[in-house]
Amino acid sequence: MTQASTPARRRLRVRGQVQGVGFRPFVYRIATELGLGGWVRNDGEGVITEVEGPPAGLDAFASRLSAEAPRLARITAIESQDIACLGDGPFAIVASDQGGHGAHVTPDSATCPDCLAEMFDPADRRWRYAFTNCTNCGPRYTITGALPYDRPNTTMATFAMCGRCAAEYHAPLDRRFHAQPNACADCGPRLAAHDADGAPVACEDPVAWALAALRRGLILAIKGLGGFHLVCLADDAGAVQRLRLRKQREEKPFALMVANPASAWRHGEVDALAAAALESPQRPIVLLPRHDLGADAPAGVAPGLSRLGVMLPYAPLHFLLFHEAAGRPAGTAWLQEPQQLALVCTSANPGGEPLVTGNDEALARLAGIADAFLMHDRDILVRCDDSVVQARGRVRFMRRARGYTPQAIRLARAGPPVLALGGYLKNTFCVTRGDEAFVSQHIGDLDNCHTYLDVEESVRHLLGVLDVSPARVVSDLHPDFHSTRFAAQLAKELGIPQLAVQHHHAHVAAVMAEHRIDEPVLGLALDGVGLGDDGAAWGGELLRVDAGGFRRLGHLAPLPLPGGDRAAREPWRMAAAALHQLGRADEIERRWPGPAAAAVRMLLDRGLQCPPTSSAGRLFDAAAGLLGIRPVAAFEGQAAMLLEGLAARQGHVDPLRDGHLVVNGNLSMAALLAHLADCADGQLGAALFHYTLAEGLAQWAAAEAGRQRIDRIVLSGGCCMNRILSEQVSMRLEAAGLKVFEAAELPPNDGGISAGQAWVALLADGRD
Repeated sequence: MTQASTPARRRLRVRGQVQGVGFRPFVYRIATELGLGGWVRNDGEGVITEVEGPPAGLDAFASRLSAEAPRLARITAIESQDIACLGDGPFAIVASDQGGHGAHVTPDSATCPDCLAEMFDPADRRWRYAFTNCTNCGPRYTITGALPYDRPNTTMATFAMCGRCAAEYHAPLDRRFHAQPNACADCGPRLAAHDADGAPVACEDPVAWALAALRRGLILAIKGLGGFHLVCLADDAGAVQRLRLRKQREEKPFALMVANPASAWRHGEVDALAAAALESPQRPIVLLPRHDLGADAPAGVAPGLSRLGVMLPYAPLHFLLFHEAAGRPAGTAWLQEPQQLALVCTSANPGGEPLVTGNDEALARLAGIADAFLMHDRDILVRCDDSVVQARGRVRFMRRARGYTPQAIRLARAGPPVLALGGYLKNTFCVTRGDEAFVSQHIGDLDNCHTYLDVEESVRHLLGVLDVSPARVVSDLHPDFHSTRFAAQLAKELGIPQLAVQHHHAHVAAVMAEHRIDEPVLGLALDGVGLGDDGAAWGGELLRVDAGGFRRLGHLAPLPLPGGDRAAREPWRMAAAALHQLGRADEIERRWPGPAAAAVRMLLDRGLQCPPTSSAGRLFDAAAGLLGIRPVAAFEGQAAMLLEGLAARQGHVDPLRDGHLVVNGNLSMAALLAHLADCADGQLGAALFHYTLAEGLAQWAAAEAGRQRIDRIVLSGGCCMNRILSEQVSMRLEAAGLKVFEAAELPPNDGGISAGQAWVALLADGRD
């Protein structure tokens, strides 16, 4: 026997997102095709396989393992070891090993084309079944209680498979081999309709009943993958307005659900990148530019905004609603054709509270909001809201949740496990394990007890699923955030140290973490507000960040906050502060007649309750107030969003000459604000603000980069969600020869800072 044909045996450890994605049947198929013996199994660290046969076959197996992996798999490492031959029989899939602690939890995934073909085939046994899934799609993270990802560890454990489903589940070459949520109408979850009082509604088909209810103008609570949605017809202006009133949402934008990209074209511009994001397995909400930037159609959905959030169906139940509206056609060709139905689809929760997930919880918490309920009996273990992205030039996260969480982010170095608890607004938390960071789904603003409980429950769940015991807990520097108090509680319970990280340091570090940067960078943090290490309200910062920490090199020239936090909700107050600082205090009461303006003028004159802030967000508010765009905001960030919408409508303008000035290393935009105070054209003023601010920021940062001899600049913070500002600053810095890094796998706002906190802690551990 030649050496080339002498059998050999190899053990391969595959790490990453490889459970719940059909990886074992994939391994079985290629091993069988290559005539190899051995076995494959899941364990607590991922997938492990041993293959035996000719060396050429083993090499081909290793090559195909990464080149042909299932579409939902994300391989982070393959470790190979030659071992002694055992003389196995045919290749086999063996039972999972419960040991180890390095496996990944797979995010939920939209229904795949193969499952859709079955759902819309009248001859198929899964015709119009609302819980159709396979190894390539369906719920994962939201139903998983522990690893390995096997049915007993999911909320499907209560559903015993019928004979036909069990046969699919146990057939290695079947698409549903070990598809843990596998089910059919004979053995799986079922839909049920309920009226406003929670009483069951007798109906032959709950989907047909739901569509008829929507067409009558009702608001439905519909149970999805990660929670309930509140749903109404988008072209029913009365229903949309009732939903706003009941949810106390005032003017905050809603998202639409439409059947496909061809239908989305009715509502916004869909280029190739946007279409790819819409149709991706993650199915995020994609912010589409309106065809007419000044339009408000459908009426009341996203008033005054230049972009509209649109998503496609991702759960079988969603597809069935559109199928019903299309007249129940056979086949899937209808999914490529424009469909008339458009649904407002928003998170089902009373204002500011966590997403509703349970059936009894829905009946209790959504009473008075929903007119009826479309529910099912498969439990949701982990609440997970819809993700939101922009898709202009590249996909940019606004909110990272369903479809992406908890995909790991690879870090530049490993270290002891860290739990970082994020901030106050748009809270997420982050768990590190080795050289991986797992950022949680979007939790929300920590401003009520329900959300406090949600973050605590979610932290304990993810730590348990990942089998991590943190060696350090990290929080924001602000002592009054619930996340900070929870960090102190956990540190005491677990007997581990707590580290507080300055807010904007964390913003910059988050981008460094995901780009695997551990060299010094210049960080431009453009944000709403965060507590500085001097006790002041920061938010427009130029920082030098390295493994040793950060140094504040400069900041935006401060503006006073008349009335403190109230000024963040009332842009006219920031405009009054700007006028006062410009020596034009006499204009305050003329512009905003009434006792409130007189009181603000008095506070500014006396320097009472007017803490200074370098916040870029408050600079946006001042501009919006001076231009008369929004005196009082209905929701956080509204004034800045409206300002961006007006600037987009105006298009490119040349920056205002001498619109900025650098004084003692700090950037003053006083000249720009003075110009806006006299600008009669709000649209032109909005564009001038964006392009002049971008010019000032870029020149300021580039000059400091030269002094620091650093060519890497990080852009981060909530204001970097503004596409015009971030693109213009980035373009100018790159033109100056600098390397610009921005958030890519995380949002630039506070939804990303937990990863930054964790990275700072890992660097600190490296120094200790």
